Formats: sequence, structure tokens, C-alpha cells
Amino acid sequence: MTLHTVTSADGTRIAFETTGHGPPLILVGGAFCDRTAPTSGTPLAALLAHRFTVFSYDRRGRGDSGDTPPHALEREGEDLAALITAAGGSAAVFGNSSGGLLALDAAARGLPIPKLAVYEPPVILDAGRARAFEDLAKQLDEAAAGNRRAEAVELYFTKVMQVPAPAVAQLRKAPMWTGLEHLAHTLSYDLLITARGPSRLEQVSAVRAATLVMDGGASPGWMREAIQTLARAIPSARHRTLEGQAHAVDPKALARALEEFLGD
Repeated sequence: MTLHTVTSADGTRIAFETTGHGPPLILVGGAFCDRTAPTSGTPLAALLAHRFTVFSYDRRGRGDSGDTPPHALEREGEDLAALITAAGGSAAVFGNSSGGLLALDAAARGLPIPKLAVYEPPVILDAGRARAFEDLAKQLDEAAAGNRRAEAVELYFTKVMQVPAPAVAQLRKAPMWTGLEHLAHTLSYDLLITARGPSRLEQVSAVRAATLVMDGGASPGWMREAIQTLARAIPSARHRTLEGQAHAVDPKALARALEEFLGD
């Protein structure tokens, strides 16, 4: 695959790769993800390349993309708009985790997305928890700006993803930890997307794209309840559970579901 770039509305260069042949499909990753992420990057793209021209990109601040301060959620929507233009002016979009929230926001604003699929976007139905995430986003920014990247990663895992401290301690010993620290300055971006809270249910009522909302059968009950509530709030949505899957979903299971939905 060849690396390409587009220029977003604020002048930020966004890096992306394409693979395959067919209708365009843009993949949007969540926290800790760049264009190489298994469930929103080149590994998933390779599984879909026989049916689609798949765009996998580095969200701003990640990989080979630029980052123009100060960060604002609207800028990420403009990045996706620039990619849709590069794809020919209209494209299907798949968003994983908080990347799914970003994709939903873009569709609600009327970007030319005829079909939209999301997997477990973290919709927060508790307004108090959503407000707490706004405060936590500031802590993450302060830790990353002070070069306390490990602290920022630990905060995200323990306070947002609710990973037990002993499990995080084990993660710190893993080879992947260095890569997680490298993306620490972008964690507040994803948290602020999530912190929109229950008001998002009103916003997604403006989504006109045919939409597939997915969750995993092995995911926690609160996540599955939130996903089902989200699906009901989107006018043209269908809900599908991928049995046996959790938030760390198998790319092959995702690819099968996406092919069935996008190929209709």
C-alpha cells in the first residue's frame, strides 16, 4: 500500500492508505489506534479488499498525520470530510469504539455517508459520568504535556476502560506499552468525544445513513444496553450482536458482518 495525504480544512495533513477495488469504505479507529490497528486499520482493510476500496487513516496526532492545536472535535469531522472527498465525494464508513462516535457525529452533520457501521461506540447514558470524563480529559492532557505519558495511559485504562490495576501493571511489561505511550497525547481527544453523554441520543436522530450498530455477545451488560439504546435512537438503524465477541473484537468477525451489511 502507498501512503497518501489529504489536507483538512484547518491545513492539517492527514495520512492514509488505500487497498482493494470496489466502492469506497473508510475505517475510523478509536483510542490507542492508528492506521495499523487490527480492528480499524490495515489488517481489517486486507480482509475487505476483495470487495471494497478501503481507506485506513491516521487520525490527527497519530502516525504520519499532523496535529494543529488547539484540538476541537469539529476538526476531526473535517478530517473525515477531506477523506470522503478523496474517496470520490461519497463513501461508506465504519467506526470502531470512539471512532464510531466520531463517524456518527459526521453522519449527523450531513456528510455524504450512504452507509454507516459502528462497533460498540461508548455511548455514556449517565450524565454525571460524562461530566467526570471532561475533568479526566484535562488530567490526561496535563499528564501528556508534562511528559508523564505512562501516567496518562494508566489513567485511561483504569478510569475509562475500568481495567483492574493488576492487569494494567501486567500491560506495562508488554512490548505494546511503548506504542500506547506514544499515543498518550491523543487520549483526551477520544474522551471528549465520549463525554458528550446522553445528549448524543438526540444528535443521532439526524443520521440519515443506513446504519448498522453492532455489539459483542460477550461484552458487559451496560455496554450492550447502551448500544441497543443507541440503535433505537437512529432512524434507519439495525442492531446486530456478534456472538462470542467482546470489545476487543476479532477482525474476521467484523469483516463478515461488514460485507453482509455493505453488500446489501
